[in-house]
Amino acid sequence: MGLKKYYKKNILEAGTDEAGRGCLAGPVVAAAVILPPNFVHPLLNDSKQLTEKQRDILRPFIEKNALAYGVSFISEEKIDEINILQASILGMHESIKKLSLQPEHIIVDGNKFKPFRDIPHETIIKGDAKYMSIAAASVLAKTYRDEFMEKIDKEFPNYFWKKNKGYPTKQHRAAIREFGPNKYHRKSFKLLPEQLKLDL
Repeated sequence: MGLKKYYKKNILEAGTDEAGRGCLAGPVVAAAVILPPNFVHPLLNDSKQLTEKQRDILRPFIEKNALAYGVSFISEEKIDEINILQASILGMHESIKKLSLQPEHIIVDGNKFKPFRDIPHETIIKGDAKYMSIAAASVLAKTYRDEFMEKIDKEFPNYFWKKNKGYPTKQHRAAIREFGPNKYHRKSFKLLPEQLKLDL
């Protein structure tokens, strides 16, 4: 089953998605994309279904051929302040604001969103596996975030972010246990399973 081109025909429709929601460290990154009606690329799919190499091929193609795209980073401090769901929605709003064209309709991956500038929107569960513009947004969000995590990995190599991208892998948790959290960790997240037993 291929991806659908749009939810509503013949209007400027933006797809938006985020990456890094379940991570213990680093920002949540959101992207919004408006694609032209004739957009096509054989690799385009939900970014989670793609290899890193495929995403790296897609990103410049999307950026070159999209009618407009925007990417925004919401820091771990902001995530701790407003919670991850609000930070994800804020990121999507910020990336839509960066679009050089104002969309007439917005389609959102997931089931939670707040209205943006009175533009009608539709939330779509697993939207990144159903609609091209959301899939394109998921590829941009993921590649920009991975690039950022690889950069801060050089600053804190003990946490293996180049490999785990901040997700709660055994290796990442073992590093938190050994070295403690650093400035990129989300302090409002349960960084270690045994935190439940600690008197925090």
